[in-house]
Amino acid sequence: MDIREQKGKLIARTRTIKKLDDGFAVQSQNSKRFYFVDGNGVCNCPDCQTRGTKCKHGYAVQFFLQKITTAKNGAVVIQTKRLTYPQAWKAYNKSQETEKTRFLELLNDLIETPVETEQRGRGQPKISEHDLLFSSALKVYSQFSLRRFMSDLNEAKEKGFVEKKPCFASVGHFIQKESLAPQLKRLIQKSASVLKSVESKFSIDSTGFRTRHFSPYYQEKHGETKENRFMKLHAVIGCKTNIITACEVTEADGKGTGDCPFLQPLAIETANNGFEIKEFTADMAYSSRESTEAISKLGGTAYIPYRSNATGNSRGSLLWSKMFHYFQFNREKFMAHYHTRSNVESTFGALKAKFNDCLKSKTLMAQKNELLLKVLCFNIVQVIHETNELGVETNFNQRVA
Repeated sequence: MDIREQKGKLIARTRTIKKLDDGFAVQSQNSKRFYFVDGNGVCNCPDCQTRGTKCKHGYAVQFFLQKITTAKNGAVVIQTKRLTYPQAWKAYNKSQETEKTRFLELLNDLIETPVETEQRGRGQPKISEHDLLFSSALKVYSQFSLRRFMSDLNEAKEKGFVEKKPCFASVGHFIQKESLAPQLKRLIQKSASVLKSVESKFSIDSTGFRTRHFSPYYQEKHGETKENRFMKLHAVIGCKTNIITACEVTEADGKGTGDCPFLQPLAIETANNGFEIKEFTADMAYSSRESTEAISKLGGTAYIPYRSNATGNSRGSLLWSKMFHYFQFNREKFMAHYHTRSNVESTFGALKAKFNDCLKSKTLMAQKNELLLKVLCFNIVQVIHETNELGVETNFNQRVA
């Protein structure tokens, strides 16, 4: 399938196509303009007129129209079929049926068991770091409260994943530890590393997670306006598998919470984790000379749209000027690469649908760790699916830089 056929599929799925008396009006891929395609697939766009062969608009009509039939009363009935992408149902069903069992196994393999020093003195034996970390991740995966989650922890202990079961209070205190965040980030990177052989295109964005359950009904009933406070997740994702390769959690607003400064460190973390970055997409919030140069130094090309007031002045970055002119004069090709950025929105949607968009913890540090635990659980679930669909081996014994 050549590039024009691929673009035709995209136009048929995302742009407007109207049936006319003698042909079709096809909306341009990057503007509101329409081109006319006759019944033979000949278009009046410059590409078709110059080359004399079918253009992307002609392919769009071909994919848009599935069947034309004539009704009994003589009227022409057009049955259209939008493009759909087949689901790998066998792999999907297997992943869903075995998810919890595989989750426990992979989580146990993922968490390294530290060498415990012998406890001296009186008192109860301490619970190992492995057991506390395993319990915290399982608690977030279950989405139950600390007390109701205890039955899941009993099951994990019976299967040998936990040596000594911590009480619900111990798990709650552990999630509040400041030292937990760096551990979780390393585990997130480690969980993503098994997919480094299939990912080469990446995207970055940020999204918010609520910390309270205030709804419009509350405001309507009590006449009070209470705002949700948000935590902000900055994440780089792989566009093929939606795995989160690197992330950072901040408050929603204030100093040091903007999007652009996180592109370079998160991209570097992704590269240091063994991923080969060929393409990197982001929205205009990340548009800067520093961002473009940072991705280039990692061996990739940054496809970041330019703001309306941006200029091609290099100011020490020739790559910025080069990509600016590519964006201006090859807009369709640029946007074809940029289109992969939609996967980051899909990733955030799947993360919130699977593990909720609200954080249950009360303190700021616990909320940060809870959100990182959500990301870790999401990554493990994605790995489970990809092992069934792509046949990827789950080897968590490799070291992460």
